[in-house]
Amino acid sequence: MFPGIVHIGLGAFCRAHLAVYTDDVLEKGAKDWGIIGVDTLSPAIRAALKPQDCLYTLLARDNGEDKLRVIGSMLDVMITSDQKDDIFDLLIDPQIRIVTLTVTEKGYCQDAATGSLDEKHPAILADLSNPTTPNSIPGFLTEAIRLRRQTGQSPFTVLVCDNLAQNGTKVRDIVSRFASLRDPELGQFIKDNVSFPCTMVDRITPATQDADRATVAANLGLEDAWPVVTEPFRQWVIEDRFPLGRPAWEDVGAIMVDNVHPFEMMKLRCLNGAHSTLAYLSVIAGIETISDAMADADLPKIIRWLWDKDLIPSLPVVPGTNVEDYTRELETRFRNKGVRHLTLQISSDGSQKLPPRLLEAARELYAVGKPPAVIPLTIAAWMRFLAGRNERGTDYRIADPYADRLVTIAANAGDDPELLADSLFAVRDIFGDDLPANPHFRAAVVRHLSSLITDGTTKTLKTFLADN
Repeated sequence: MFPGIVHIGLGAFCRAHLAVYTDDVLEKGAKDWGIIGVDTLSPAIRAALKPQDCLYTLLARDNGEDKLRVIGSMLDVMITSDQKDDIFDLLIDPQIRIVTLTVTEKGYCQDAATGSLDEKHPAILADLSNPTTPNSIPGFLTEAIRLRRQTGQSPFTVLVCDNLAQNGTKVRDIVSRFASLRDPELGQFIKDNVSFPCTMVDRITPATQDADRATVAANLGLEDAWPVVTEPFRQWVIEDRFPLGRPAWEDVGAIMVDNVHPFEMMKLRCLNGAHSTLAYLSVIAGIETISDAMADADLPKIIRWLWDKDLIPSLPVVPGTNVEDYTRELETRFRNKGVRHLTLQISSDGSQKLPPRLLEAARELYAVGKPPAVIPLTIAAWMRFLAGRNERGTDYRIADPYADRLVTIAANAGDDPELLADSLFAVRDIFGDDLPANPHFRAAVVRHLSSLITDGTTKTLKTFLADN
């Protein structure tokens, strides 16, 4: 088997999604689409997978029923901290025709409010000073494309698999802007010649726990240092623009389209937006998992209201899809007790996730005269969440690129809902100028925030449902 894909960002999701689809293609007889994994954060994944020949177990769980499968599409694992030169040598190899990425929203160094490159980001400034030894994703992709061009190779396709609206288009603009700051001609080359198809990826994949490793050992009779846990459901919608070719993913269930935008908006808002709402309300209430949240008396009603009143009305027509049926299937998926998707895990990086998942929907609703019903409650829950302590008195860590700034704001505001809301609304990188200036939005957020601080989550939700 030969490599055709380099994947950057070896978290659980890519190994439960991209690598599985590709493994299915390889099982059908393809020989030239193996994956070389690259991680930019830690050598831990290399230390786990290399001794087991980069094989790992996919553990699909469905309310007590487990299905285990060994995935073999990963051929090697490399780490940027000590293999950067080797990785760049690999990326100029003509066998490599696609670079895929799952580095989370924050990995692209974007301005959360505009989606464009954050030109003042410390990692961007560092890479512009040392462009041939980059550490940021925009810098890394730019240098790889430059080297490939320098050696006479056609550019690889960049396939972004992160939850960003119009992810390929957005990352193309970010990378080409970075390249233009480095060399205007290189920036124009990337904009004109490198393909960045948009994708929609969907599979719930919680972090692996020791209990999951024990399940694998008990069922397979062998140790797996880093299995992946997931739900049975999976979906992948891809714009079919691959100048150097691609695996026949459509033969194993992927949907190839000309325009992925309606699908990605449906998933980004209905799944991810609902996840964020459940996460912030659950964390402050002390609810540990999404399935636990869906067993609450009121949270499922809140999510149904979010879908029906705020999110489904904000969506474009999704070809061949009944969005109400999609959300009812989501409700079933959220109730899957076999998938311990931690609400605290989902709560991370809210400054990056809330704008595309929910704030854009709020803007669109206001533009047509339909004030959002639940989105202000979600934002209030996020603001309350930043206190770092739940209603049971348990502390938790705020994981966010803006964590220091946000936690300081929350600490300085204390239990004053108006001061807390106004101080956080002043973070224009998150909220822009329009929503903080909208009297309905501000009043609704402050009202819900005051209730969450004074009365707690349970009473706030019951009051909300009674009033609506």
